[in-house]
Amino acid sequence: MKLRRFAPTLAIAMAASLTLAACGDDNPTAEETPAADTADDADADADTDAGADTDAGADTDTDTETQDSGAETQDAGGTDAAGAELSGSLAAAGASAQNAAMTSWISAYGEVQPDVQVTYDSVGSGAGVTSLAQGAVDFAGSDSYLDEERREAVQDYCGDEGAINLPVYVSPIAVAFNLEGVDSLNLNAETIAKIFNQEITEWNDPEIAEQNPDADLPEERIVPVNRSDDSGTTDNFTKYLAAAAGDAWPHEPGQTWPVAGGEAGAQTAGVVSILSSTPGTIGYSDASAVEGMTLVNVGVGDDYVELSPEAASRVVEASPLADTGVEGDLAVDLDYATTEADAYPIVLISYHVVCKNYQDADKANLVKDFISYVASPEGQDVAADGAGSAPISDGLREQVLGALDTVNGG
Repeated sequence: MKLRRFAPTLAIAMAASLTLAACGDDNPTAEETPAADTADDADADADTDAGADTDAGADTDTDTETQDSGAETQDAGGTDAAGAELSGSLAAAGASAQNAAMTSWISAYGEVQPDVQVTYDSVGSGAGVTSLAQGAVDFAGSDSYLDEERREAVQDYCGDEGAINLPVYVSPIAVAFNLEGVDSLNLNAETIAKIFNQEITEWNDPEIAEQNPDADLPEERIVPVNRSDDSGTTDNFTKYLAAAAGDAWPHEPGQTWPVAGGEAGAQTAGVVSILSSTPGTIGYSDASAVEGMTLVNVGVGDDYVELSPEAASRVVEASPLADTGVEGDLAVDLDYATTEADAYPIVLISYHVVCKNYQDADKANLVKDFISYVASPEGQDVAADGAGSAPISDGLREQVLGALDTVNGG
């Protein structure tokens, strides 16, 4: 099937599904708590009108895009999130899946807080978290919540209390392919795993043909495409394969792609470029980047589920928060192995990873004010329009704002 622009309906379907229980953690093996329907009220107003003057920025050899706020001055206070007029600068880096949303957020926030300069380097989740650990940026964007190793690493900059994961962006992960004459494919988890593990190497393989009896499959080599950088999208995709494909996927999930020999692209744009230009390819990407491409219908139980807002929301609403008692952390453990009817199982939640304590109080207030705007109804609508993401629910918004109240500075 060809992907249609799904932002408006995805927003409606998934907003209702994202009211989650407060207080989670970043440890994938942590005890889980069920999702809840309500959260404590939180005050999103910033506590000070002072601004920070530091020029933090991430140096990288990776070819990246830096997004700038540079919007024309308008009256501040245009949303509930930004109450005081601030000045200063913020630098962030991370997930390329967030790039379109961050571009929209930065531009719109510049109209609310014209004296605050915000930049974002789309370097990938792993590089973004590394930049935070090194103190090169003020917060990171990541498509997966911090594992134990990265949680300890960010303490080098954030201090002993480390950082918390704040979910601000939701998107399905599409499995897209480029095969002339084939406009739809049904593939179950085991077959997807064998393709990306290079066990199935031809498009007319009997296992693919059995699931697609009406497709005219060519005798052509399959070219799997993966991310070349440490990637939260890769982390989510390999978690799906590990959870749903059984022995067909023998690798541990993680941000680094575990199989050699395929094509590799840097960040989301690199993968999409290869898929668009190379016949016979198949790859995975944040759904916001594959508009107009041909997508796989993913097997769940005995059915094949087309990527849709409603199908993606069913997985999110059934997923619990991880809980190891870290105050303010909102890491979500997605149920990739769901067998729920009509649920699309490959979904990512992207986070802003912020320190619990900043050395500079003004910097802390800038971080809190910007992310309060991001989580606000206006901020979420801006991202939905610009990136096709799903606005978070009112309940999750209250949890994010409440978590920001636990962030301190000075």
